[in-house]
Amino acid sequence: MQAFLSKKDEKFREFAQNGHMGKVVLQLGLPLALYQSLNQLFKILDTLMASHIGSSTVSAVAYLSQIHLMLSAIGGGLAVGSSIKISEAYGAGKFELVKRRVSTLFAMCIILGGGILLLLAPFTPQFLRLMNTPEEFIAEGSAYFVLELVAMVITFFNSVYIAIERVRGNSRRILYLNMSVIAVKLSLTAWFVYGLAGDVTMIAIATILSQLVLLTAAVVNLHHGENVFGFSLRAIDFKGEVVKPMVKLSVPVIVEKAAFAMGKVVVNSMSTVYGSLTVGALGISNNIGGITTMPQNGFQEGGSAIISQNLGAKKTERALSAFQWTLLVNVICGMIFMSLSLIFLRPLSSLFAKGDAEFAGMIAEVYRLEALGAIPLGVNAAVMGMLYGFGKTKVTLFMNFCRVFVFRIPVLWALQQFTDLGNVSVGIVMVVSNVCSGILAAVIGIIEIRKLRRMSVSDGMESGKLSGMSASRSGKSTATEEQSSEVKAASEE
Repeated sequence: MQAFLSKKDEKFREFAQNGHMGKVVLQLGLPLALYQSLNQLFKILDTLMASHIGSSTVSAVAYLSQIHLMLSAIGGGLAVGSSIKISEAYGAGKFELVKRRVSTLFAMCIILGGGILLLLAPFTPQFLRLMNTPEEFIAEGSAYFVLELVAMVITFFNSVYIAIERVRGNSRRILYLNMSVIAVKLSLTAWFVYGLAGDVTMIAIATILSQLVLLTAAVVNLHHGENVFGFSLRAIDFKGEVVKPMVKLSVPVIVEKAAFAMGKVVVNSMSTVYGSLTVGALGISNNIGGITTMPQNGFQEGGSAIISQNLGAKKTERALSAFQWTLLVNVICGMIFMSLSLIFLRPLSSLFAKGDAEFAGMIAEVYRLEALGAIPLGVNAAVMGMLYGFGKTKVTLFMNFCRVFVFRIPVLWALQQFTDLGNVSVGIVMVVSNVCSGILAAVIGIIEIRKLRRMSVSDGMESGKLSGMSASRSGKSTATEEQSSEVKAASEE
């Protein structure tokens, strides 16, 4: 099986392993940050269009989207975990292994996506009740949810494709493709909602059609069978050396993302005691908060790709330098975007509320508290990116588990049981969760960096000992040869 590396891929590999690290992080991370920001803008505009249909509709979409995110964690987690091992092999120069992993990863997506559709699509109302979804949301959103399942399966493939392009350093391509997807999605949604006066299911149809645009681009860009990053049926290989490392890293990420999204579903469910509008306000507050956190997540993704590639090339200090740059950029992003979102909070909340002053006030009240976690979440994102790059996905699982099931759900329960603060409780929960998550990430980051440096020093000393032993053996061998030559010469005399 042939697998060649294009000149562009070789150039990025050289740059990532030897270029100025600040430039590397910005070159890869900035387009990804813009990509994530545009995704968030798309979600906000999508929610605004849903609010045109009605307040109950926007609340239903906000609630069901969290369940959708929980299921999407399967594809997203597989893409994250597998791309780490692909990037590591890429950095180590094992190009045939890269190709086998890329092709096998797409095959795994087909199996997972088909399984989810077969299991959930026929039983959507029952599944939504299992998720404690309010009956009014089930009645209004069941058809929407089924269509979103179809879109999610397409997104599985798109997530893997985006992860592969990220490994290759093609962050600009990711940005341009995403802009195309958003243009199609928003145009169709606007036409369906405003032009055809459609319902919420039309929004889901627009999502499917826009994701098909990206899937088409993926098929076109990965059809080169002999390219190391191209898909090939012959390269699909479910042997242990190919699949096991990817699955081993991906399973904790899948569990982590699914548990995090499920925790949000639980919080939404607990928040229904304050009324369905509070659930909508919390979802919208999360969307506004994404203005800050999405760019941070973009740099997190770029940082993890750089870190894993440099670790694959045995360049530990460069990997740690990538983390330091990512941390600096994320803190700056947190400060800037938090300030801007608070300055423009009133018009933002009014946009979502569609003239409902009470709903607008509720959104602003929740977000003012949630915004305080912007900088801690920047720290959290940088540390998560570092841990993904290190392959420490079990640690990231622990961190996100704590974020929801230690810092969020128990706090909301306590506020509901022992206070009469009302719907402001959901805002308090968000700030407690976000700040505590940042503190935990900082502590874990320090511990893991020290571990890695100790291992690096230990490996260096071991390598030095082996080199010394080799030199010693070489010296002894030379001395022995010299003695033999002297004896031989004396014998001849």
